[in-house]
Amino acid sequence: MKDCHPKHLMSSPFDMKFSLPKLFIFLLFLLSLICIIYSISFFPSYSSPPVANQFNIQTTPPTENSTTNTVSTNLHHIVFGIAASSKLWNHRKNYIKLWWRPHHMRGIVWLDKQVEDDGDGHTLPSIRISSDTSKFKYRNRHGHRSAIRLSRIVSETFKLGMTDVRWFVMGDDDTMFIPDNLVKVLSKYDHNQYYYIGTSSESHIQNIHFSYGMAYGGGGFAISYPLAKALNKMHDRCIRRYPRLYGSDDRIHACMAELGVPLTKEPGFHQYDVYGNLFGLLAAHPVAPLVSLHHLDLVDPIFPYVDRYEALEKLKIPMMLDSAALMQQSICYDKTREWTVSVSWGYAVQIFQGIISPREIAIPATTFLDWYRTSDPNAHAFNTRPVNMDECQRPFVYTLSNASYNSDTNEIASEYVETDSRQACAWKMEDPAQIKRVEVYKKPDPFLWDKAPRRNCCRILPSDKDATLIVDVGTCRESEVIEL
Repeated sequence: MKDCHPKHLMSSPFDMKFSLPKLFIFLLFLLSLICIIYSISFFPSYSSPPVANQFNIQTTPPTENSTTNTVSTNLHHIVFGIAASSKLWNHRKNYIKLWWRPHHMRGIVWLDKQVEDDGDGHTLPSIRISSDTSKFKYRNRHGHRSAIRLSRIVSETFKLGMTDVRWFVMGDDDTMFIPDNLVKVLSKYDHNQYYYIGTSSESHIQNIHFSYGMAYGGGGFAISYPLAKALNKMHDRCIRRYPRLYGSDDRIHACMAELGVPLTKEPGFHQYDVYGNLFGLLAAHPVAPLVSLHHLDLVDPIFPYVDRYEALEKLKIPMMLDSAALMQQSICYDKTREWTVSVSWGYAVQIFQGIISPREIAIPATTFLDWYRTSDPNAHAFNTRPVNMDECQRPFVYTLSNASYNSDTNEIASEYVETDSRQACAWKMEDPAQIKRVEVYKKPDPFLWDKAPRRNCCRILPSDKDATLIVDVGTCRESEVIEL
């Protein structure tokens, strides 16, 4: 049978595999591939700069006073403004001497008028007299117009034009700061931003009357340099708008509100709007660095059998050895004798008969009265537990006697002695009355607050010493839990 198709119309094997459109696509792909390979080999590899840098945009606003952020915040970067009264200066300057470090710290004591030179100026900050505030109106019947003078300390200190300042810290002449802990707290924050750092009152009523969002000045508060600069520009105008406010700290708070800056709370600042014995508060300090103590003239000495000044001198011993751990509470159990032990390092040790949960021991006992001299548990701005008067349930208390550092073992040994004798308890269990002293051993940990907040753990160690309990305190080990 003959082929019915003409010969010139028959497809070749090549034509059958590649039609014209497919051939065009293949050639186009091949050409593109050659171009890509050529481009890669010709141009060097590089990373695109951030969009902001392409247009030379500075992402962090500069400040005329800022230093390179590679330098960690230290005491040199902090300037203190201390509110003081000429009437109380001869007495209260001794509190400042306790924590002030001449030649290492910068600051000004602002007085209402000149005082006599007693020859101790080299141990104190410089003294200046506040400027006249008679042009400002004060219309609060319950307060004193000195509040205006005190509220202007921030801007008056700023106007001195000190260089290389990151923070302005305000406090009173009866405030004791723990300088290294203050540095550690402020180092967490970017000093080039607007920050207003402090804490509220221990009194719920005070916070209701003023504000939970206000930093109480006696406990101390910190203002970053850029914020101080902004406050200085509008401070006097702001003060004039609030003639009816009571004190200096609520005037600062009002101006912070106008600048739109909230309070950043740090629990280590302590106003201590309380009366009486601070033991319950100090022995159950929050898991945060102790930054300040205030109202030192209103509360009892923090150690027994000494005056207020001597008590704070004693506190300086552990403060100089390991300020990061000062007042930090550790809780553990003597399993053989079924005792609960609470160590507030550098301050006190408590031994309780029986097993008490950490949740309960961490709550402050009401050894103090509130700001209105009542024992109402609802008057405080934090949880409290009552002081148990039962002889068997009251803790045996041992307060700091001495502390020293051993460079060979890199260990601090602190000793705590019984504060008062107690009658034996009738419970049929071993009585802590036999313990007359407690030895606590710990390694200094200057980086404690560079980690997530956590209590140190404590362990009861075997002892062959009569009437002595030995405790080890330190970072919790892997899987270590506060349990019996």
